[in-house]
Amino acid sequence: MVMSNKYEVVIGLEVHVQLLTESKLFCGCSAEYGAEPNAHTCPVCLGLPGTLPVLNKEALRYALLAARAADCKINKFCKFDRKNYFYPDLPKGYQISQYDLPLGYDGRITIESETGTKDIGLTRIHLEEDAGKLVHQGTVGDSDHSYVDYNRGGVPLIEIVSEPDIRSPQEARAYLKALKQLILYLGISDCNMEEGSLRCDANVSLRPVGEEKFGTKTEVKNMNSFRAVERALAYEVERQREVLNSQGEVVQETRTWDEGKQKTLSMRGKEEAEDYRYFPEPDLMPLQISQDYIDEIDASLPELPLEKKERLQQEYDLPAYDAGVLTQDKEVAKLFEEAVGQDQDPKEVSNWLMGEYLRLIKEENIAPGTSELTGEKLASLLELIDSGTISSNIAKEVFAETFNSGKDPEEIVEERGLKQISDEDELGEIIAEIVADNPGAVEDIRNGKDKAIGFLVGQVMKKTKGKANPQLANQLIREEIAEE
Repeated sequence: MVMSNKYEVVIGLEVHVQLLTESKLFCGCSAEYGAEPNAHTCPVCLGLPGTLPVLNKEALRYALLAARAADCKINKFCKFDRKNYFYPDLPKGYQISQYDLPLGYDGRITIESETGTKDIGLTRIHLEEDAGKLVHQGTVGDSDHSYVDYNRGGVPLIEIVSEPDIRSPQEARAYLKALKQLILYLGISDCNMEEGSLRCDANVSLRPVGEEKFGTKTEVKNMNSFRAVERALAYEVERQREVLNSQGEVVQETRTWDEGKQKTLSMRGKEEAEDYRYFPEPDLMPLQISQDYIDEIDASLPELPLEKKERLQQEYDLPAYDAGVLTQDKEVAKLFEEAVGQDQDPKEVSNWLMGEYLRLIKEENIAPGTSELTGEKLASLLELIDSGTISSNIAKEVFAETFNSGKDPEEIVEERGLKQISDEDELGEIIAEIVADNPGAVEDIRNGKDKAIGFLVGQVMKKTKGKANPQLANQLIREEIAEE
């Protein structure tokens, strides 16, 4: 990102996370994604007159889990409010949200920044209902018709608002990754940005270096991936810098990110809180949250990513890098501990998971934990390597088959005849033939060019389809040449 050092970047993020409850926030309709349009609706979530909302207790528990995992304080007395605005996907003409008394406040998310770890403050975490979704027919900007799907209307959300502590687009991406990781560890959302279960808006401004007063901010919307967030913020920072350098004024407005044009575009003037005419929701009683319930939430928190990373380093003597990669996803960390629990070397297990496992996960485009590999089967594979039954190269083939089919590695080796050839007589015959067929390489070895040994070992591995013991092959080649 090109940027003058005259200005400091100030970014705050507002993240909406759909909670993974079975039903909506204030009614019994299914919150499942992907149904036929308007199949999951009822008089309550359609905002019909005379209907009354009833709070989903599980959504409240999930929101409290998120707040406490992010080290938030809890408002023991809080309430819901009506946020009034008119839009086709909001049938009531208002959204039930929280305004001055949010569920959680004053929290933090720790990120890995360019200079080490850094805490990004959280202003608040609150509960609210989602709106419906507009579906436009035809190309954007040239639609013949627009339709409204209310299935998403009323699905429970938490809104997580950061302090303006983020100082670069790269830090913004790191914050989102850390936040998503935390939410996934809690199991309260699938955080699927493509399906809209994790959405991010950003407030961006510049101010002269050393200045305490914030500059005029713009809000950027419509960013549907971490990469899009980073690119949109980089563009907006550069745009504002150019405006300020030309003695212009940044206008407070809402802008949208156009992925095709790779630029932000003006949408509308930025709304302020008073534009929404917040007032207490009259159909819902205020919430009174007891300390006993907060203590119960705290006790139910799982081991969180940073805690797990530190423990893996200490307990298994892993490098910080390995522990960081393994704990990016809780399913990978689970596989690691299952395999190590079978008396396997932690570093060896780590290498296989960071290498072959994550490679196959990426190639197959599946989520960690959804393959057929288990920690026990990985341990079985490593035992076959350690005992000399199979070579490391053959082990990669076996690993891939176990990953896809779930077959036990030992069974695969037996069925496919993949046992390593470690019999000196059998291997000696093959080596004698290869030495005789490659007099040039033999001469190079006699002249001190040891690289030729690698060539001959490669020929042995090719001849045996990777089943020869490479260390034994190396030894027998040297002996064969010495005897000539």
